[in-house]
Amino acid sequence: MATPPSTAPVMKKTLGLTGVTVNAMALIAPGAFLWITMQVQASNTGGDTDMWTGIVAALVVAFLTALAFAELARKYPEAGAGGSYYFAEKAFLDRKDSAHHRFARISKFITGWAAHLFYWVYPGVMVAMMATLITYILGQFNINAPLSVQVLIAVVFSIIVGFIAVRGITGSTNLAIAINVIQLVSLVGFSILAIMFRIKNPLHATQWAHPAAVSIVWPHSLGAMLFQSTIAMLILVGFESSTSLAGEAKNPKKDIPRGIILSLVIQGVFAYLLEYFAANYAVCEKLVNVAADGTKTTGMAAVAASSAPIGDMIRMIGDSMLGGNGFMLMIVVAATVALAVLGTTLAAMNTAVRISFAMAQDKEMPSVMGALHGKHATPHKGVWILVAVSAVLGAVGVWNVTALTGITLASNIGTFILYALICALTFIAFAGKDEFHGAKHLAIPLLGLLGNLALLTGIVVIGLKTPGVSANATKFAIWMTIGWGVVSAIYLFLNSRSLKRAVVPAVGAANPSR
Repeated sequence: MATPPSTAPVMKKTLGLTGVTVNAMALIAPGAFLWITMQVQASNTGGDTDMWTGIVAALVVAFLTALAFAELARKYPEAGAGGSYYFAEKAFLDRKDSAHHRFARISKFITGWAAHLFYWVYPGVMVAMMATLITYILGQFNINAPLSVQVLIAVVFSIIVGFIAVRGITGSTNLAIAINVIQLVSLVGFSILAIMFRIKNPLHATQWAHPAAVSIVWPHSLGAMLFQSTIAMLILVGFESSTSLAGEAKNPKKDIPRGIILSLVIQGVFAYLLEYFAANYAVCEKLVNVAADGTKTTGMAAVAASSAPIGDMIRMIGDSMLGGNGFMLMIVVAATVALAVLGTTLAAMNTAVRISFAMAQDKEMPSVMGALHGKHATPHKGVWILVAVSAVLGAVGVWNVTALTGITLASNIGTFILYALICALTFIAFAGKDEFHGAKHLAIPLLGLLGNLALLTGIVVIGLKTPGVSANATKFAIWMTIGWGVVSAIYLFLNSRSLKRAVVPAVGAANPSR
């Protein structure tokens, strides 16, 4: 890959295992997604009792994919900021048969295209979520924020995240550590309170969403569990983001693979399974939601109807077990969720601009994306471009729920395409090599490939079959994906003509990927 002149600023190697891990943990952010996604999960009538088992199924696919990322990160510690983009190139260039080398450029371009669809759209989604969350908190104090104020919140939040990102990964890491500690303490505290609420039953509830603890952890329907897994997979993504930090890791060969797995274990296995067990365990008929039209729902139906079911649940539990202090407890937890959203947005932005930086160094993106800040050695111009994109997407998200859902689905499509590609590339990178291992380099990547394609297909098919917002949002996402693919293809061909590079060179061509 192309490298900057020796006089140009270079990324500083400051991250140890802790730094690599917490940056990936910040992107997964279980505290934020429990608050944001439980309503969607509960809305799946007939499958609302399979949330926990759906997460377990998604975790299986996530770990299969994480192991593939870890193997590639271990094989290519020199990947720098490129991560998956770099892996896509090297998997073909390292083949003994030079006939395979010709596919290196198109492989890395498609991988980079999918990574951009994921990472460059994702921060905008989180910006909209932050604006929505702040609006909810203001509403608890009877302050109704008009649309213009919500848009302003989205823009200001994007700028704040940009300032942190420009200052460098060290500052981002320190913030990520603080956010993760606060978030995990909050989640454990909530989980203990929710479980004790069920055990003590201070409100004398008689109708529980789950009659016993075993009902939460035992699947009720294979179809419902699989559908829940398509949602749950979306809350687990981010473990792979540490691969873009190899250029700033002190020991990337060891720490990047370990960081990938550790982040998923801590946030996925520990945090998500604990909090979703506790939340489902506490749902009963005493949890009430009253809609604007006066419609009253209780239990799991109230979870599906509320814009912030966890906030409602915390308020119910706090009022009954903490001397009527449910409101203050809910505000405190909402604040930790806001911090988690900040951490998620920052981690996604850091990952996004580093992949763009790597592609710009390869002259596969405009050179402005490859500029490093003279003091902080960060892709600062890329950061500010992404800030602008995130502000626009966030503003669209708070204005129109269909557009926000569509943008979210487009990012998810990019995620599953990227994950599937990495699983396939793992086999290509190791097949026929001395270090090839049947389980790690064939069976696991193959299962990961099939799992990601199945989840991608499930999301699209279910979305198109569900009338209303879901169908319109899915169509929006499909067109957005196609549009980005067309724009990328046009840029590829025009750039290839300008640089006199072949998209797929002839066999034996020198430097086929550059």
